[in-house]
Amino acid sequence: MKPLPLILAAAASLAPGAALAHPHIFAEARLEIVADGTNQITELRNVWRFDELFSSSVVMDFDKNSNAQLDADELQEVGQTVLDSLAEYNYYTTVSDNGKTIKVNKPDAITADYKDGQLLLMFAVKPAEAMPLKGTLSFGVYDPTMYTAMDFPTDEDLVPVGDQLKACEHKVVRPDPDEVLAQNQASLTDAFFNDPTGTDMSKIFATRIEFKC
Repeated sequence: MKPLPLILAAAASLAPGAALAHPHIFAEARLEIVADGTNQITELRNVWRFDELFSSSVVMDFDKNSNAQLDADELQEVGQTVLDSLAEYNYYTTVSDNGKTIKVNKPDAITADYKDGQLLLMFAVKPAEAMPLKGTLSFGVYDPTMYTAMDFPTDEDLVPVGDQLKACEHKVVRPDPDEVLAQNQASLTDAFFNDPTGTDMSKIFATRIEFKC
């Protein structure tokens, strides 16, 4: 089996350096932000559906019995591989609590499935710090290396769960890359483009949902 840089496999025959600056893997995402009755964010539920080209490469890498599909044990290995591989990337999760970046804890498991020629990954993460519903909160999914393009097809794919959270003023923000570049020229240096993993500035490109509570 090939080594799995970033998400799963470098799907590919691409050298890691060739991945920078534009994506080679595409996924549609759904994110549910869950709050409980004590007005705390409790977890973020993710569903990612990957493009058919990348999904087929995963089948080739993990189909040990060569039956052209992913059986239960093979899907479990896919999930475990992603669980281990994405830890250093905060599971592509961008969380901000009144301007402070919040990390997430490692999920208990990542469930993988393969349907209609596409790989699906499903998992939940919890904020590593308490997040009361107070002030401005922001949540999104983004690959800081820009290797994987995570897209929310509709605004309804960013979902508040819980009456208290729904009562907060909220909106989906879809940054325009050209505007972001123009507004952040002083911060987005050559070093950033040469080594995006060395900075968290890439999160400013992320589609996100913002709450004011």
